[in-house]
Amino acid sequence: MRNYIIILISILTAITFSCSNKDSGEIKPIKGTITESVYASGIIKAEDQYTVLSSVSGVLQNTKVVVGQSITIGQPLFQIDSDKASLTTENARLAYQLSQENSRYIQDKISEMETKVQTAKDKLALDQSVYNRNKNIKQYNVISEVEYEKVELAYKNSKSNYESALKQLSQLKIQLQNDQSRNNNNLKISEKSQGDYSIKSAFTGTLFDILVKDGTLITPQTPLAIIGKKNAYLLELDIDENDMVRVTIGQKVVVTLDSYKGKVFEAIVDKIYPIMNERSRTFKIEAHFVDAPTKLYPNLTAEANIIIQIKKEVLTIPKSYLLDENFVLVNKDEKRKVKIGLSDYQNVEILEGLQANESIYRPK
Repeated sequence: MRNYIIILISILTAITFSCSNKDSGEIKPIKGTITESVYASGIIKAEDQYTVLSSVSGVLQNTKVVVGQSITIGQPLFQIDSDKASLTTENARLAYQLSQENSRYIQDKISEMETKVQTAKDKLALDQSVYNRNKNIKQYNVISEVEYEKVELAYKNSKSNYESALKQLSQLKIQLQNDQSRNNNNLKISEKSQGDYSIKSAFTGTLFDILVKDGTLITPQTPLAIIGKKNAYLLELDIDENDMVRVTIGQKVVVTLDSYKGKVFEAIVDKIYPIMNERSRTFKIEAHFVDAPTKLYPNLTAEANIIIQIKKEVLTIPKSYLLDENFVLVNKDEKRKVKIGLSDYQNVEILEGLQANESIYRPK
């Protein structure tokens, strides 16, 4: 059952109501303070608390840490059997070395092709010069049409051969670059995959729990451990979707913990997650303690009231004296409509329809 925090019931309220006619349930409204609040429940979490997961599958070979240990970012936590990954990396390294050998062969082919390109370029320059010279004298009928066509064809063939040699040279260079890049990337990917078998911490903090044992088959969905900041805690609370629109950052939160029965702590809303959990129909918020308890642990349960607004010196009656939500009984059995305002767990504000000196009666 929800453990609501009764904030607004003063000693004066208790005395006034208790001195009323107990047999008839007769009381009079009183003036007091009333606070509108939104109920929330949740847990204590360490700041930056997260569950350690693996990105690969395998058998857990060795746990390198113990519960309660201080952890630094990048520190190895678990080692998963990586024999298969080691073989894959070694194969990738051999393929890379082989590609280096092949690249030397391609380099030789490139040098040979560069020589061919230069030879084709020189021949093109010569044939182009002959073609241009014969083209200029052709109008004077110094050269026959057949001879001119031979010169022109030789020039065109030289140009085609030069362009073809350039294209082959370019293809060889691209092939060399692609082979080196591909095999180098494969080696890096294999080395990175092998590194994934050593699971490291993403943050600096405290190791709160280890959730697996050596020899366990691990998958990327297997929770391995829980890590969070040491001695830094926050409240993670769930709020019903019907109340969420009234919650804003900076609002005061009054908190009770089962671990500190009879004590009330103050916190402040400092983060709102703007998406609803479809399963529970709730929103998640975070709040930080203004004055935190002396000792806290992750996953302690908490209940809270988020203060929406406070009104002082208002006319109030107990909620139990309302009939059909907006009626009260006067003259013992006469129903009278009233206009209500704020309400808390026990009392409700009366805005219109009832005076402070009028008696009302508890509904049967």
